Amino acid sequence: FGSRNQEGVPQESTPCKEQLLPFLAIMSGMFTRFVEPGRLALITYGPCEGKMCTIIDIVDQKRVVVDGPLSVTGVPRHMMPIKRLSLTDFKSKLVRGAREKALKVALERDAALEKWNETNRAKRIKAKETRKNMTDFDRFKLMVAKRKRAGQVRLALRKQKTKK
Repeated sequence: FGSRNQEGVPQESTPCKEQLLPFLAIMSGMFTRFVEPGRLALITYGPCEGKMCTIIDIVDQKRVVVDGPLSVTGVPRHMMPIKRLSLTDFKSKLVRGAREKALKVALERDAALEKWNETNRAKRIKAKETRKNMTDFDRFKLMVAKRKRAGQVRLALRKQKTKK
């Protein structure tokens, strides 16, 4: 079971703290997005798809209670499977089961939603939503603007080529 030293006397097989420190340092840097109260998440499926919510409480291994709050993000407080959430790096300091008023204060204090809106992922989602909601005339105006820009780029490149 345990190892033996040269004299044949059994030794303890538990590793010492010095041996575990490098391993713990590596493990702690591997994963940081934990399911915890105050974690900002993106809803990826269901009626609130594409909206941001905050984890309020953990029900069991697979479900959590989330809240928008409704007045800020449009997500009411409800239970949701973790599979339908995409966790973000942002977290507000929040206790388990916090009420809506405490949630609003924590989100404002930590500026979690503002930080999220500055990320590339949030900007991509917003651009996708904007393209999805474009009318036919908006798409036409976009096409004309792209043609005009491409013409200007082509003209600038032609001028640059003739200078050389």
